[in-house]
Amino acid sequence: MRNEAFCIMAFLLRFSHPLLISFFLFPFCTPIDTIIPTQTIDDGETLVSAGEKFVLGFFSPGNSRNRYVGIWYNHIRERTVVWVANRENPLTNSSGVLTIVNGNIVLLDASRRTLWSAINGTDATNYSTARLRDSGNLVLSDNEGRILWESFDHPTDTVLPGMKVGVDRRIGIDRYVTSWKSPNDPAHGEFSFRLDSRGLPQFILWKGSERVWRSGPWNGQRFSGVPEMNLNFIFNFRYVANEYETYYTFDLYNASVISRLVLNGSGELQRLTWLDGNHRWNLFWAVPVERCSQYAQCGTYAGCKPNQAPSCECLHGFEPRSPQDWYLRDGSDGCVRRRPLECEKGDGFFKLAHAKLPDTLHARVDTRASLKECEDECLKNCSCTAYSSADINGGGSGCMMWGGDLIDLAVYSDGGQDIYVRVAASELDSKRLLNKKKMMILIITLILGAILFAFCGCCLWRRQKKREGSRENERNHGILYNEIELEATTKGPELPLFDLHVVAAATNNFSSENKLGEGGFGPVYKGKLMNGEEIAVKRLSKNSGQGSEEFRNEILLIAKLQHRNLVRIVGCCTQGEEKMLIYEYMRNKSLDWFIFDETRRVLLDWRQRFNIIMGIARGVLYLHQDSRLRIIHRDLKASNVLLDNEMNPRISDFGMARIFGGNQTQANTNRVVGTYGYMSPEYAMDGLFSVKSDVFSFGVLLLEIINGKRNTSNFSGDPSQNLIRYAWELWNEGRCLELVDSWMVSSCPTNEIGRCIQVGLLCVQENARDRPTMASVVFMLGMDTAMPTPKQPAFCVRKNFNSKDSSTRRTGSCSINEVSITDLQAR
Repeated sequence: MRNEAFCIMAFLLRFSHPLLISFFLFPFCTPIDTIIPTQTIDDGETLVSAGEKFVLGFFSPGNSRNRYVGIWYNHIRERTVVWVANRENPLTNSSGVLTIVNGNIVLLDASRRTLWSAINGTDATNYSTARLRDSGNLVLSDNEGRILWESFDHPTDTVLPGMKVGVDRRIGIDRYVTSWKSPNDPAHGEFSFRLDSRGLPQFILWKGSERVWRSGPWNGQRFSGVPEMNLNFIFNFRYVANEYETYYTFDLYNASVISRLVLNGSGELQRLTWLDGNHRWNLFWAVPVERCSQYAQCGTYAGCKPNQAPSCECLHGFEPRSPQDWYLRDGSDGCVRRRPLECEKGDGFFKLAHAKLPDTLHARVDTRASLKECEDECLKNCSCTAYSSADINGGGSGCMMWGGDLIDLAVYSDGGQDIYVRVAASELDSKRLLNKKKMMILIITLILGAILFAFCGCCLWRRQKKREGSRENERNHGILYNEIELEATTKGPELPLFDLHVVAAATNNFSSENKLGEGGFGPVYKGKLMNGEEIAVKRLSKNSGQGSEEFRNEILLIAKLQHRNLVRIVGCCTQGEEKMLIYEYMRNKSLDWFIFDETRRVLLDWRQRFNIIMGIARGVLYLHQDSRLRIIHRDLKASNVLLDNEMNPRISDFGMARIFGGNQTQANTNRVVGTYGYMSPEYAMDGLFSVKSDVFSFGVLLLEIINGKRNTSNFSGDPSQNLIRYAWELWNEGRCLELVDSWMVSSCPTNEIGRCIQVGLLCVQENARDRPTMASVVFMLGMDTAMPTPKQPAFCVRKNFNSKDSSTRRTGSCSINEVSITDLQAR
C-alpha cells in the first residue's frame, strides 16, 4: 500500500514538479523494465521487459574481456544478443554505468566519461524515462509520452519482428543492419544489409561497396528475388513505400514463435527460428547460399537457373560474350545480342516467366499504366530494354521499365514473375520459324504414333473386354454412377454447378502464378470468387492417371458428406471437356508438406500433432460409421490430409473411395488402387478391402506423424527396414520413445505418446480381424485406459521406387511373414 500511495502522489505531481518526483517518489514505484533519471544500471544489474521476454544489461561477447551494453532474449539458455549500444566503444572493465543525464540515455565509464549516448545534440528534454519493451525495443520518451529515441531505429546485426529496415525521410533516418566484426567483437563488420533507393527501391546485401545479393523489387506480394516469402502462414511480411518512408518489416502470426533475421560475420543473411524442444536456433532461410543467389553470377542478359548445370543460360536472342569462358562455366561476362535492335523498323518482346527481375538501378515505375500501355511506352523509347508489371496482384497492374543492360536475372521453377525482354523483330521471326519446324516434326511423329496406336488399340480392346465383367460387379455395388445421377447431384441443392468462365476468372485463367501443385487427378489452382471466398480448383487432366469414374465418384460422395474433418466441396464444373472440382482453399497446404520437411516439421509441436491425429481419426470414424453412407476411403495418406488456417486436419481426395451398403463388411476388386506404404496386406495381395483397410492406413499415418518420416524411408541403413518394422522392434525392446521425432522428444508427455504408438501398432496388425475399429481407436486415443497388446504387424516395403509419394501405377513387393508377392499393380 505504501508503494501504491507514493505512485499515486507521483502521478498527481508529475507535471508540476518532475524533478522533485524523480528524487523523492519514483524510487519507490519504478518497474524493473524502466530507467528513470535518478536510477543507474551498473554492470551486473539488468532491465527485464514487462513480459520477461528480453533483458538489457552488460555482457562480454565470446572470449573478449571488453564490456558492452546490449539486449538479449531472456529465456533462451544460449545468450543471443540482438542489439548493442556501444559496439565501437567498449568498456575495458566492469565499472560502466548506464543512466539518464539531461533527458538522454548515456553510458559512462569509471571517470564519468561518456562512451555512448542515445541522442546526439540537444534534442533531449529535462525529464525522460527509458523502457525496455517486450518487442526488444528500448524506448526513450519524455513526460508527455512522446518518443525521443528508440533502439529499433538504430539496429545492429539483427532485425526483430516489428522492426523496420529502410528510410524515414521525415526524420532523416536510414535503418539498416551491419554484421559484427567477429564473434568476439560487435563492432561494424564488412557486411551490411540496407535499402538502395536509387532507381526502383530494393534491398542489397553489401560487402563493403561490392554487391553480394539483391532482393529484387517488391511486386505486391513479395520481393521478386525471394520466392521463399510465399511461406506467409508463419510470417506476415509488409513493405511500405510512399513519399515519407520506404521500409520492410515482418510480424509473426503465432506470437509464441521466436524468430529473427540476422546478418552474420560471414556475410549470410539468415532467418532463424528457436526450437525450444531442441534448445537451438533452426535455419529457416538464408542468402546467398547457392550460386544463383549471388549477385550477377551470369553477367548481363543471362538467366541463372538454380539446381541446373550449367546454371547460366543466355536469354532468347542473345549469345555468350566470351564463348570459351562460357563453356568453361564462367558466365560472369554475360551475353550480347545476336542481332542489333531496330527501333525505327520495329522491335518485339519475348516473355521470360518465373524470373527474378533484373537490377532496378536504372528502372522506373508508373503505377497507373496497364501492361499494354507499358509495352507501347517501352517500344517508343529506343533505350527501353524490358518491361514488367509493377504489382502482380489481380493479374498485374502498373508498369516497370528498364533502361540499359539487364543484369542479375534468375529463373525459378516456381515464384518470380513475368518480364518482357526487347529483341529485334527478326529474332522473333526466327523463333516462329523454329516453332514451325518443331510443329512439322511433331505432326510426322503423331502420324507414325497413330499407326502404332491403332495396332496397340486392337490388343488393348481384347483386354478391356475382360475387365468389363469386374467393372460391372463394381457398378452393382453402387461404385460407379451414370451421367443421369451426376447431373441430378450437380444441379441439386447439395452441390452448385459453376460456369467455366467463372472458374477461369477466379484462377486468372488458370495461370501458372495460381498453380498450387499437381497430383494424379491433374493440376490444382488457387482462385478467388467474386464474393471474396478463396477456393482450390482440381482440374481433371486429359492424360490423368485418374478419369471420369473417379471424378463422378468424388462428386457423388463428398457432396453428401459434412464433417469438420473432411474437406468441404464448394461446387463443380462439367462444361464441355472440362471436369473440375472446387474446394475451400486450405492455406496451410497438406500434412506431408509439414511433417516430411526438415525445416517445416519443427513448426508442429506435439500438441498440434496430437490434435491432427485426433481430427483424422474422427473424420475416418464419420466415414465408417456416422455418415449417411458407409464409406471406405482406400487412399488415406499424409498428402490427402489438408490443414486449415488453424491447423485442423481435413481429409480429402475421395476419387478412390467406395460405398458399402446394408450390413456389407468387405468387398473384392481386381483393380488395386492406393499408395505404397499405406495399403493393408489383404488389399495388396487379394484385392480385399474393408473398414479395416482404412484402419491400417490410419495406423501408418499415425506412426509417420509421430516419427516425422515416411513409412517407406530406410531406417538403420537397411533398405527393408521401413517405419512399421522399426516401430515394432523398438516396441518389443521397450524403447518406443526412440520413435518420436528427435526435435520434440523432450517436450511431449511420455504417457500420451506411448499410448499413440501402441494404437498405431494395433492398427497395422497383419490380420484384419485383430485391428480395432475407428470407434475403438478414437476411444483409446482420448482415454487413458487399458489396451490390448499389439500382435506382429505386416511389413510392406517398396523396391526400386524413389518417388516420395506416387499417384501412378508401379510394380513393387509386399512381404507378409517373409512371403513375397510381386508384380502388384497399385496407385
